[in-house]
Formats: sequence, structure tokens, C-alpha cells
Amino acid sequence: MEYEVIVVGGGHAGCEAALATAKKNHKTLLVTGRIENIATMPCNPSIGGSAKGIVVREIDALGGMMGKVADKSLLQIKLLNYAKGPAVRALRAQADKITYPKTMLKVIKSQNNLEIKEAIVEDLIIENNQVRGVILENGEKISSKIVILTTGTYLKSDILIGDTRTREGPHGEKPSNYLSDNLKKYGFKIIRLKTGTPQRIAKDSIDFSKTKIEEGDKVYHTFSFDDKPSYKIEEQIPCHLIYTTSETHKIILENLNKSSMYGGLDDITGIGPRYCPSIEDKIVRFKDKEKHQLFLEPESLYYDDIYLQGFSTSMPKDVQEKMVHSLPGLEHAVINKYAYAIEYDAIYPTQLKRSLETKIIENLFTAGQINGTSGYEEAACQGLIAGINAGLKLENKDPLILKRNEAYIGVLIDDLVTKGVRDPYRLLTSRAEYRLLLRHDNADLRLREYGYQVGLIDNDKYQKLLAKKEKINELLNKLKSVKITPNSNEILEKLGSTPIKDGYTIYDLLKRPEITYDKLLANNIIDFKYDEDIIEQVELNIKYEGYIKKAEKEAEKLINLENKKIPEDIDYNKITNLASEAKQKLSEIRPTSIGQAIRISGVNPADISILSIYLKKEYNK
Repeated sequence: MEYEVIVVGGGHAGCEAALATAKKNHKTLLVTGRIENIATMPCNPSIGGSAKGIVVREIDALGGMMGKVADKSLLQIKLLNYAKGPAVRALRAQADKITYPKTMLKVIKSQNNLEIKEAIVEDLIIENNQVRGVILENGEKISSKIVILTTGTYLKSDILIGDTRTREGPHGEKPSNYLSDNLKKYGFKIIRLKTGTPQRIAKDSIDFSKTKIEEGDKVYHTFSFDDKPSYKIEEQIPCHLIYTTSETHKIILENLNKSSMYGGLDDITGIGPRYCPSIEDKIVRFKDKEKHQLFLEPESLYYDDIYLQGFSTSMPKDVQEKMVHSLPGLEHAVINKYAYAIEYDAIYPTQLKRSLETKIIENLFTAGQINGTSGYEEAACQGLIAGINAGLKLENKDPLILKRNEAYIGVLIDDLVTKGVRDPYRLLTSRAEYRLLLRHDNADLRLREYGYQVGLIDNDKYQKLLAKKEKINELLNKLKSVKITPNSNEILEKLGSTPIKDGYTIYDLLKRPEITYDKLLANNIIDFKYDEDIIEQVELNIKYEGYIKKAEKEAEKLINLENKKIPEDIDYNKITNLASEAKQKLSEIRPTSIGQAIRISGVNPADISILSIYLKKEYNK
């Protein structure tokens, strides 16, 4: 049987990729090692977080499913960084580890044009440097026009605990032992990476009186722009905060040579995540810190395991017992599942186009941790983009390439394909130059138009978007046209604001930090009743108008540079005076624009000037 698309791997990237191509009416097969593990959460029990929560909203804006499924599965939800300003606000939810995958699997099984097959892919069918399908472990061949690899951490994965190495996946599954070797045979550069996970503690063995409670927000939130909250605020499950102790640090330092990463195993080549290090890494790298915060996070309503966030380690089990028992409230804790590190193969991501199609084999796409990223959210957004672009390629349409000023997804993909990775890539707000434009609150305004254009957002949702934009403009115009007079000075003084001498528009009044839309309503200065999301957009755009305009002006420079295209057939070795390193890097990455070329490590401004002159001379005749 022949399919249009085969997606290999049923994690967060694979789910989004398969759903995207199937929704675009392309016959899709999802091949996964174990159907019951589709969309599981082998590490932390959360969706979102700093920057990541914005990505989940971007996925929803484009027509993906992660946000909708998270909304149906949450135990607790918070809007992070509210006091720090709109540029860094993001949702983070504790998601039920049983409900989330069950809900996603139900979505997948009900999707037209999508079939699931339980199997392990061992090799690809390649003809004339184009992928033509996959070869399963049992030798069965399945044909397709496009293949999307979303293998997560399962390529030659090894579980590491102390001095033991076990060839298996996160849930004890059989890994893919040959696919990465075959990719290397086809010319791919394969790298070895590592990540880890902490212990799961029996809830009834924890003394919560020694912890600080961390509750969910007292207002409703959703990741999805379409769905209403399906939880009750008062029924959210709390998390708890504790800190490591001097005894914890002493135990770790005394047993450092027993950690897989610090001497327990001498054949480790995988590089761990810089921004989510193991607890032993933290103790070694940050010796000046007397303590490190840890969170006790519930995993599910259906069982009582508590996830010990921040305590990832590859220490032997007996040392882990001592480490855990040194923590406040966990003196008598029962460890239901020990922490471990996992080492796995990935491809070096500069071998990808920005569409996530590989440069080496045509019609082969990759997404998720195989591309060197960490995190469910980073995986899901890549899967969505790979699925969208696979569908667009089948339709003979240009790929969807999100710019750095349009989406965090654009930042992530551009970073991967332009800069490569040394350790598992984690998305941070600091990676986005235009983060004031890429806010949690405006993801639909930024991206839903694209979702509609590629066929993942239906007409009803698109009309709601247009209506929302119209309401925003309507309210902005009202606020610009309505003035208050000095007669309102008594109210302004009551609100702690400076009195006015002449007529003053409400628009200008809202630029004052102490004045809010709600306060103006409460004091009858205005009576414009609009939905909260409309008011939020208007108020943010007014209060941060100067900063937003500055960011937009900077983004225009980026767009101009991105519009200066570099031909695919350019031979960098023919460019006189171009530095050797620049020739090598440009030839390897093959940037599509001057804007992308500037961001390549090892290509300096002088090289860009020489390249620009060459392009003008040779291609703009």
C-alpha cells in the first residue's frame, strides 16, 4: 500500500506532523514502536513555561493540537512572569500524564486520512536521492512520497544509571538500533546527545508540612484561542517548593565519581542540556550557591507519583536514596522510579532547510529531538511545521517559513538550521530579538492567517479572527476620538495620576502606567464594553506603543535582509577574498538570504559585504 506521507514516531512532533498532513487531505501513516505510548510525557508533567508556553499558543494559532489537548488535561495552570511585562509572560500547566496521551490518541484515531501502525522503522527506501518510503524491522517495505522522521530519543538510546548502560527507551521499550546508522550511510552527520529525568516519589511518603505550597492562578486560562476553560479553579492540584540542603550537596560531591556523567561510565559521548542540567551539574558549576530550588509536581489524578522537578541525575540508585532523603519533607520518601540519563543519536540540524526538509535527501523531513532540541513544545512545533510543509510540497506550493519577528517557532527553526547545536536546544525568551512582538497574547493575530492559508484553520475560526481585528481597531479609534476635560481631575487624583489642564484623549491617558482600562470603566470615564481579549490587546498596544514601534522598525531591517535572496546554485569557492571559514560555513549551511547568512557563526561583516557585492555583480545584471 502506498501513502502520501509516512510519519515515523508517535511523540509530540509525530502527532502534530501526522495530524497536519491528514487534515490537509493527504493519506498519512503514523508508524510508532508502541501505540499505547503515543504522546506520552516521559519527563516532566507539564506543558508550557517560559517561552515554551508562547510556542503552544503559536501551535494553536496555526491549527495544531497541543494546546487544545493540554487544556483538556491540566491539573493546574499559571501565567508566568506577569509582573515582568507582556514580552515574557507565558502559560505553564501541570498536565495529567494519563489524560494527555489518551486525549491525543483519541484525536488521532478519529482523524480522517490517518492510519497508525505499530512497528520499528529500520531504514529508508531511497531512489535517485529521493525518499520513497520506509523499511520496517521485519523487512516489510511501505511506499510513500514523503517521510517525516520524529524519532525523539529512540535512536540507539541508552539508559544510564551509575555505572550501568541499558539499550532501551524511556519506558523500557526497544529502541531503533539501525536507523541512525543508515542515515549516516546516506551522508548525514550524526551527533550524540543526552538528557535526563528525576525521581518519582510516592505522594504519601512526603511530609508536605515542610514545603511551600504553589497553587494555580485564581483566574481562568487556556492555551487554545478557541476553547473555553474545562477545569474548575478551586479544584486545581497544588505543587510544592523545597530546596536542596548542605547535606544534599555533600552527598553529591562525595559520590560524584559514581555518576554516569562524572566517571561512572567512561564511554559517554552525549552532551547534556546546558539550560536544564542534572543536579550534580548544578552543584559543580554553581559552587557559590548554597541551595537550589526543587518543585514537587503531581503527575496524574490516576496515580500518586510526585515528580521531583530540578533533581535530574544519573547517580546509582543507592546514592539517589541518600540524596532524596536529605531533602526537607522527603526524609522518609519512597522512590517509585529512579532518575536516569538517556543518551541518543540525532542529526546535526544545519543539514536541514528552513522548511525542515533535509538538504541531503529530497522529500525527507525531520522534526523534534532528532533535530537536537529538548522539550515537548519544541518538538510539537517542529512536527507541525514539518507536516504543513510536507503537505505544501505535495501540493506544489511554497513552504511556510516563519521569520524571527513573526514567531518563536521561526526563532527556533532558524537557530537550528543556521547555527546548529552543541547540546540539546531549549527555547528561551532571550533567544528572540523581537520578543515584545512575539507575545503570549497576540499569537492568533500573528499566525492564524497562516493557519488559514495552509488549510488547518477553518473558515469559522478565520472569520472570528477578522472580527477580533475589527473590534480592536474599532476600540482604538474610539479611544483616540473621546476626550476628557479638567472636570475629571478629581477622579485622576484619586487614581494617583497627574491632573490635566486641557482636553486629553483616553488613548493618551492610557499611556500612563497608573491608569488602566478597568479603572476608567469603574469610574465611569468610559463606558465601552468589550471582551477581555480585545481590551487586553488595545491596552498593551497603547501602553507599549513606543517600544512596539521601535521593535517593528528593527524588524523591518530584518525583513529587508531576508528579502535579499541567495541563489541555490551559488558556488562560494568562486568568490574572491571571502574568508576560508566563511566559504566553508556558507557552503555547508547554504543560507537562502543575506539575513540568514549574517546569523551564521564564523561569517563576519566583511564576508557579508563581499558576498553582497558578488551577488549584485553576478546575479543582478
